[in-house]
Formats: sequence, C-alpha cells, structure tokens
Amino acid sequence: MLTALEVITTVVVGVLVGVEFSVAFVINPILNALPQDSAQLGHAHGGRMLGAVMPFWYVGSLALVAIWAAAGWHHGPALVVTAGGLLLLSVAMSLLLLVPINNRNKTWTPENRPEDWKEQLNRWERWHYARVAVIIAAFTLLAAALA
Repeated sequence: MLTALEVITTVVVGVLVGVEFSVAFVINPILNALPQDSAQLGHAHGGRMLGAVMPFWYVGSLALVAIWAAAGWHHGPALVVTAGGLLLLSVAMSLLLLVPINNRNKTWTPENRPEDWKEQLNRWERWHYARVAVIIAAFTLLAAALA
C-alpha cells in the first residue's frame, strides 16, 4: 500500500511540475509573441483556467506528500519531509506572490487593463520561474526517495 502511495504521489507531483514547466517555457513565450490584445486575453484566459485547478493540485500534492511522510516514517522520511517543505514553500509563494497578480490579470480585457499590465505579468513570470525551480527540487527529492 505504501508503494502505491509513493508512486501516485510522485506521478501527481511530476505532472504538476510538467504543467508548470510548460507554462513557464512553452505557453507564456507563445502568448508573449502574440499581438498585445491577443497576448493579454490569452494570459487572462490561462489565469482563469489554471487558477481554478492549481490550488487543488498544489494542496493535493502537499497532502499526498504529508501522508507519505507519515505512513513511511519508520523508513527515514528525510527526503519526503524536505520535499513536503518545498511544496509548502511553493504554496506560500503562490498565495503571497503569484495569486494576487493572477487575480488581477484574469479580469483584464484590452479595455480595462492597467497601463503596467506587462510589468505585472513579467513580475508574475519571474516569481513563477522561482516556483518552478522549487517544485522541480521537490519532485527530484520524491523521485530519489522512491528509488
């Protein structure tokens, strides 16, 4: 049973990493290459779509890691606990740094966006790169713990 939990958790976190990596290095560069109105509308739509799913994915991933750490405590959970700490950091980063920008962004249209909309999205992207690095580190620790 513990092995199934370990594999499921690693897969869930791994797919989360894949989606967030894709947002950072595939989707956003594509959107940023579009004309201004299309780019901004694409970012707003992405913010609404992923903003609805990602809270559950991040918290669910953290919960799975916490269950793994508790269930496998007698196996020396240092890697899993550290991965959980990194996922907790990613949730804190999301809530404090990324979500406030995304909540504004997802309501913008070409008619109501602020003049500094690009700067705000650039700030979001910089924080997102940092968060991607954190969740990649967490995933790497989980994969190492699984091996």
